[in-house]
Parts: sequence; C-alpha cells; structure tokens
Amino acid sequence: MNQTLPSTLGDILLEIGKITKTDLDRAVEVQKRTGQKLGRILIDLGTVSEEDLRLSYSKLLHIPVWEKKKDDHYPLIENIPKVFLISNRVLPLHLHDGVLDIALADPQDSLLIETIALSINKQLRVFAGCEKDILASLESLYEGDVKEEEEDAATSSIEVMEDVEQLRDMASEVPVIRRVNGILTKAIEIGASDVHLEIFEKNTRLRYRVDGVLRELTPPPREIYNAIISRVKIMAKLNIAEKRLPQDGRIKMKVAGKEVDLRVSIIPMSHGEGVVMRILDRTAVMLDLETLGFSQEFLKKLRRVINKPEGMVLVTGPTGSGKTTTLYAVLKEIVSPEIKIITVEDPVEYSMEGVNQIQVNPQIDLTFASGLRSMLRHDPDVILIGEIRDRETASIAIQASLTGHLVFSTLHTNDSASAFTRLMDMGIEDYLISSCVIGVLAQRLVRKICEKCHEAYIPSEDLRHTAGLEEGEPLYRPKGCDACNNLGFKGRKCIGEFLHVNDTIRRLILTRKDSSEIMREAVKMGTKTLWEDGLESVRKGETTLDELLRVSSDT
Repeated sequence: MNQTLPSTLGDILLEIGKITKTDLDRAVEVQKRTGQKLGRILIDLGTVSEEDLRLSYSKLLHIPVWEKKKDDHYPLIENIPKVFLISNRVLPLHLHDGVLDIALADPQDSLLIETIALSINKQLRVFAGCEKDILASLESLYEGDVKEEEEDAATSSIEVMEDVEQLRDMASEVPVIRRVNGILTKAIEIGASDVHLEIFEKNTRLRYRVDGVLRELTPPPREIYNAIISRVKIMAKLNIAEKRLPQDGRIKMKVAGKEVDLRVSIIPMSHGEGVVMRILDRTAVMLDLETLGFSQEFLKKLRRVINKPEGMVLVTGPTGSGKTTTLYAVLKEIVSPEIKIITVEDPVEYSMEGVNQIQVNPQIDLTFASGLRSMLRHDPDVILIGEIRDRETASIAIQASLTGHLVFSTLHTNDSASAFTRLMDMGIEDYLISSCVIGVLAQRLVRKICEKCHEAYIPSEDLRHTAGLEEGEPLYRPKGCDACNNLGFKGRKCIGEFLHVNDTIRRLILTRKDSSEIMREAVKMGTKTLWEDGLESVRKGETTLDELLRVSSDT
C-alpha cells in the first residue's frame, strides 16, 4: 500500500511532531479570520520556531536549508532594490554560471520567485531560510551604503502585495521617500513624541508633539499627500487599498542614526486619511526612577511598596502622562535573578533585560485577560499589566495579587483616590479592592524651563498667593534660545501624588466613600497632592505656574 506523502506545511509540521492537530486547527481558524499566512500565525502563537518552519519548508518543497555563517559574503544584485529584498525577506546568496542562489523566509511564494527571476533574467535556486537571519544578513550587506540610504525608509516587514510592480513603483518615488524621511528625521531632531498628518478641503497640516504640546510646521503639498500616506502604510505593513476603515501598524527603522519604533494609526476622515505616528526612541527613554523628576520624599514612599512581596500598585493619569515609563523604571529598579517578572503589554514599547514581555495580539485572541491567565502558570513573582480596561482583566489581576504576586498596572483616572471608584465601577467588590491594593500613584508630566535661557521675575500678588510664595520670592519664566528651539522649554519631569493604602483608607473603601472623601483623609495623613507637588517644582524654578495649571486643569 502506498503511503500518503505530506502535501501541506501543516501536514509536515504534524509529521515531524512540531504541532498537534489542535494547534493546526486553531491556526487555520485564525487564518480564516485574518488572511495571514499559516507559518506566520504559528510563529505568532508561539507554537513553532523559525527554525522549525525552515526545516518544514525544506522537507515540503525538497529544497536545501540555508544557515547563516559569520564569514558569508553576499552579492549585490543591481536589478533588485534593497527595499524590495527587505520587504519580502529575500537574501541573494551566490551568483554563478547564470544561476542565482537565494534564501527566502517563505519559499512557497511562487509569485515572488517568478518576479525575481523575471527582474534579473536568470535562473534561481531557492533555499529555505530563517527570517531573522535573512534580515540580519541584509543589514550587514547594505551597511554604509549611502546611495541607497534615501530609499531605505523602512526596515520593518512589508507584506507582499498582489501587484508587486506597484509596490516597487511606489518605493522608487524619490520625492515621496525623501519627504517621509524628512518628516521623521525632523521629528527625531526636535525630540517629538508624535507626528500628526492631516488633510482638509484645501490644505494639509503637519504637527509635532514636543514635550506634550503640538507645534505646527510646514506641511507637505496637498498633491502628494495621498502618496505620503501610501508610503507610510507600506512601511507599517498596512493595506494601501483600504481607505474606509482605521488601521494600526508598527515600523522599526533607523532615523538620524537612532533605532526607533513607530506606532502608526490611520483613520479615515471627511477629506482623506489622517495619520498619527507615535515615536518610541529607545535612546531617549528614561528608565530610572531618580531621573523622572519625582521628589525624594515621593520616591521613599513608592519604594516602600514596590519592594513588597504581594499586592497591587496602580499608576493613574490621562494618556501621555508617562505612566508606562514610570512602570518600566520601577521594574528596572526591582529586577534581579531572584525574582521572575512577566509583563503583558499593548504594545511592548521597550525591551527590558531580565523581564519576560508578552505582546497583546487581539487578532489571535491574545488579550490582556488571556495573557494574564497564561502567565500565572509560569510562576511569576511580579506581574505588570499594561492597562486594566475591563472587569475580566481587573478580576484576574486582583486574584493574582491576593495569591502571592506583586501586580503593577495602570488606570485612566484623574487622581489617585479615583482608582478605587473606577475599579468598583468595573464591578470589583469593595472588600477585594481594600484587600489587595497597597498603593496608588497619580502623575502628570510638566515641561521643564530651559536652563540656558530662563529668567527670574517677581510675580504679581495674585500669583504669589496662588503659588504660596514669600514676598519678594522670584519665579522663573522661559525666553527661548537655540538650545530649546526657541520654545523656552526643554524636556519634561514628573509630578505626582502617592496614596499609601493603610487601615484608615481600607475602611473608607469598604464603606464605599467617594474619591473626594478618601483624598481628604489621605491629605490629613500626609499625602502631598499633585497640585502641591507641582507648586514645589514651580518654586524651585523647574517649571512655570502656567504649565502646572495646564496639566492640572482636570484634577
């Protein structure tokens, strides 16, 4: 009797024991919903490794395996642009006797192979390779190639589009590439956290958020606006044909010599599509509690709870108030070989040594709640949840803190005392909240006055009373100079309030007192409010009273 040979990637992986039938069924179900390739889904699910996939492609297609070696040298192929190779995970290996050897991360992509063969008019011999090895080799192959630099706006993955020629044409439009590069380079130069591109009936707008405040710069011409949006979509692995629905993506690239990640969000508007790119500059982030700007008195209270063996610590504040950076700084302070730390985040903004980080991926049903349930089976000592958004996540986090884990997370509330009422609004019982929450930190970011151009002045009597100043005591205001791009401010610092949950606060929670009453009692026990902490920074000349009023208007 003839044995049936494996005919699909899934069959091969089943045959060599890398996946189970359940794993395959789950991946196929995800494939039906998302349209992603099966191999990529299995890797995202953590079911197989890139090495497993490479071996399976080799067995399925009867092609050799390519393994990266330190002393390998690769040919530059004139007719194949660098961006095309990176986008499609293609590495030229050897050119000999009219045959080009290439390594592919997806050697099943017959359209891609045919396109390459037609472009160079040569025969191809295909090898199965690992995506990470191919990208690393391409990076070394094009290192220092200035001529290609302006076309290398993206080092992230770009899915192979149905019309490969269209992708190549768009990638070769130098004015558009140069414009996008210029927008991103300028953002890095001035220390922007976000780039906003918007289109209206007669004009476009380009704005950068610097130290929390939007600045408008010269926008791109309306005639090339859609081409710029298409370029950004390609870089972020988004569908350039889809203009009716919001899309989110991510770009990893080098801009002005810095490795940066960009979170891209595109939404349809009445006159076109609007784009916001959040810049995650790994070299600029402050992952040290001492450098965030909190007072020593504040840090002493915070350190008292982050070194406890169990309980829940919450960081609250609006979007953009630095909550995630503070939590990363906390983890950096407590990380050690003696404790296991696992996080579940959306997204993982910065990679931390010694910390196990999980990226939320709703497309494959990896949510905060499901990730949290799974991580508890890995025996962690410390857990970080990027944000508590719903009752399910809150309930699992509460249970984790009650069963011997130290849990950190964030909530969107205006002050520390409102965290308790927010959890109750989610449906969490008051006795559970009082039992597990051991501290709540509320914070804001204020712009710091530029040290090179600030000037002292004597405030009016009204301002003096508002700031609690002695008669004749000066305040400081910005002027503007080259060092701060004539803004008068450079950098930001945290102001905060820390509410330690003691027996008195627990009794107020159990009797379901409102946040204002809880806050009044906390102040009686020595809690310094956000406003009071901010005034201290104003009196020290670190920021201005106007800046404090700007960020404290909702407290």
